[in-house]
Amino acid sequence: MEETRKDAEKLFKEAYAYHMIGELDKAIELYEQSIDIYPTAEAYTFLGWAYSMKGDYEKAIELCKEAIDIDPEFGNPYNDIGAYLIELGREEEAIPWLKLALTAKRYDSKHFPYLNLARVYLKKGDYYEALKFAEEALKLSKDYKPAAVIRHQILAMLN
Repeated sequence: MEETRKDAEKLFKEAYAYHMIGELDKAIELYEQSIDIYPTAEAYTFLGWAYSMKGDYEKAIELCKEAIDIDPEFGNPYNDIGAYLIELGREEEAIPWLKLALTAKRYDSKHFPYLNLARVYLKKGDYYEALKFAEEALKLSKDYKPAAVIRHQILAMLN
């Protein structure tokens, strides 16, 4: 069992390396091999991310839901589903997923769902709510440039 897990982890790391250099088809192939050996929430989430980079947001959402089934405490897939729904123009559907990301026990990057919520509320024209979420993102990650940019845009709109 431990050897199987290590083999899957090795494939996942190799997939991630290909993913980071833009070799999405190779990354997808390796993520799928990793999942076949030992399915993890991380592998499903990153496989979904690879599909999203190819523009297949529906497949990405489906894979993130698989990740949640494996580990409901892992925050990344909740945020990713929200982000993909935003890309699909389904902002209202994104809100509950992004809020679930904020409450996930195993998630170190909560500035991402805060920024995504800011994007949703900005698109809805609720500038004060958008500003609140952008500022929360900056509290968690003071050097997070996308949050600083959106905060600046919102403040300009409010003037």
